[in-house]
Amino acid sequence: MLHRLLADGLVLVHGLWLVFVVGGALLALRWPRIRWVHIPAVAWGALIEFQGWVCPLTPLENHLRRIGGEVGYTGGFIERYVTGFVYPAGLTREIQVVLGVGLLVLNVALYGWVLHRSRRRN
Repeated sequence: MLHRLLADGLVLVHGLWLVFVVGGALLALRWPRIRWVHIPAVAWGALIEFQGWVCPLTPLENHLRRIGGEVGYTGGFIERYVTGFVYPAGLTREIQVVLGVGLLVLNVALYGWVLHRSRRRN
C-alpha cells in the first residue's frame, strides 16, 4: 500500500514538474531568481524529447508500482498520462520532436515577455 501511494505521489510530482517546465517562466515575473532553476529544467525537458529518452522518474514510479503489487507500464510519463489526453492516436518520434521545439519556442516567447515587462517597470 505504501509503495502504491509513493508511486501516486511521484506521478503528482512528475506532473507538477511538467507544468513547471512548460510555464515556469511566468513565475519569473514574481521571483526572477527562479530562472536559475527553470532554464535548466526546460533544457532537460527538451533534451528528453529530442533524444526520445524516458524521464528517470518513470522507471522509479514503475519500480514502486511493482513493489506495491501493481504492474508497471511501458513508455514514459508523457505517453502514459499526457498522450491519451492530448494525442489519443499515440506519441511518435516526430511528435516528441515537435513537443521539444514547442517547449523551447514557448519558453523563449515567455522569457521575452518577462524581460519586456521587467524593463517596462524599471
